[in-house]
Amino acid sequence: QVQLVESGGGLVQAGGSLRLSCAASGRTFSSSAMGWFRQAPGKEREFVAAITWIGRSTYYANSVKGRFTISRDNTKNTVYLQMNSLKPEDTAVYYCTGGRPSPGRYDNPNEYGYWGQGTQVTVSS
Repeated sequence: QVQLVESGGGLVQAGGSLRLSCAASGRTFSSSAMGWFRQAPGKEREFVAAITWIGRSTYYANSVKGRFTISRDNTKNTVYLQMNSLKPEDTAVYYCTGGRPSPGRYDNPNEYGYWGQGTQVTVSS
């Protein structure tokens, strides 16, 4: 069992940066792929980024590629999402997730078994 707690959200102006953190408890963290999804009001939850359990492979949504970076530190049981050049359309609740998605299915929320409570990111124009 893995429990996830996100932090680092807040209000930032367009063009600014934020770094989200997700602290995990549980012995399976280091063997789990980790991901970030987001959900804006009135919209479905969408994939943002994912990283394999070793951290050698990362995956990004086209909308954030080149601006966001996902990383993990297995010694600290923490995964990060560095968000640069933020845009108003990045405004959403960001959720950390963990699990063992099948190859090629890192962008599918049904592939993950553990979810955090979410952290709000608001980007003002």
